[in-house]
Amino acid sequence: MLDDTLPDPPGCAQVATNDTVGPSAVPIRLEVNGVAHTLSVSPSTTLAEALREQLELSGTKVACDRGACSACTVWLDGAPVPSCMVLAVDVGARKVITIEGLADGDRLHPVQSAFIAQDAIQCGFCTPGLVMSCAALLERNPHPTEDEVKAAIGGHLCRCGTYPHVIAAVLDVAD
Repeated sequence: MLDDTLPDPPGCAQVATNDTVGPSAVPIRLEVNGVAHTLSVSPSTTLAEALREQLELSGTKVACDRGACSACTVWLDGAPVPSCMVLAVDVGARKVITIEGLADGDRLHPVQSAFIAQDAIQCGFCTPGLVMSCAALLERNPHPTEDEVKAAIGGHLCRCGTYPHVIAAVLDVAD
């Protein structure tokens, strides 16, 4: 039995409507990086799949496809979420920002520049998700402590072990 009194976990998508959809593809509208898109997706299509396969925004990486590694982190109304765990049909009118939308034209976001300066990039697979979580942290807390940075990246799995460089990059931006 489902307990409707329990709060949704952080980053959990809310169902956009009470209507049942599927199994056929349905039209949806997504606002991604400030641009409105109309797509036709299967009700089981994740936001990560829609971004990568239909919008060709390949910066969002999918590694575990289970919400356990955070490589696919994007912002949903400013909050970092694992896009592999959000159904595209559930996004509704919320705004999506991907790693491609973080920079200002050709000018990198300060976190992106700091990652380069601190050599926080090795294979690069986890980097977009880490950058998105770190930038979100700095949006809500411009001067985080080292422990706050560690907490913000706690769900990210980096096989290359760049964590010390990531922490240094974020603290550089905070200074």
